[in-house]
Amino acid sequence: MWTIFKKEVNTFFSSLIGYIAIAVFLVILGLFVFVFADSSILENKFATLAPLFDTAPLVFLFLIPAITMRLFAEEQQTGTIEFLATKPVREIDIILGKYFAALAVVLFAILPTVLYYYTVYQLGSPLGNLDAGAIFGSYLGLFLLAAIFASIGIFASSLSSNQILAFLLATFLCFIFYYGFYYFSKLPVFVGRLDDLIQKLGIDYHYNSISRGILDTRDVVYFFSVSILFLALTLFSLERRKW
Repeated sequence: MWTIFKKEVNTFFSSLIGYIAIAVFLVILGLFVFVFADSSILENKFATLAPLFDTAPLVFLFLIPAITMRLFAEEQQTGTIEFLATKPVREIDIILGKYFAALAVVLFAILPTVLYYYTVYQLGSPLGNLDAGAIFGSYLGLFLLAAIFASIGIFASSLSSNQILAFLLATFLCFIFYYGFYYFSKLPVFVGRLDDLIQKLGIDYHYNSISRGILDTRDVVYFFSVSILFLALTLFSLERRKW
């Protein structure tokens, strides 16, 4: 697993595209935090990183599928997936190696946003006038969100040898699991407690909950459960080749 992890991380950062993707991610977040009038903290005169955590999930919808689309699709396209199958390594180790590599790349993209935190910290009046608990919870929620999106992206990549198709499928599934249940719950057929139950199936409900700085084990269990579900589906998808 460790060998596959290192290979995937090195492959991503050996090309200029990887750095460009991360740079675009940081620039977009920077624009929403400091430039765009509707969300800029400089315009609102309020020290908060809410624009960052509100915008990041939308950017993740495209960034993470772009990171994961090649992980299995390229292997299937070039035939190296069969070569891996002959090696003394379990399929679950291959999946986890690629999965943690994708998470490491996303974490590498998130880390520079600490500079945004430092900037807002310095701009606070008095100095450091920030809700540290909410910010910590938001960062944790962002990482757990990335964990789910990465598992969805790897699953989509295992279904096709076409990287573009894998990207589109992953983006669609991430959108459905993040936004879909909320809009689905607003249909007139769902009222009362059923409305709330449908919303709880969506990622945004739990992401917004944990971003308030209150660590609820139900939210953490949800993130881990959905991530494990899509990793299990990926394993099932790969094992189809044996049938």
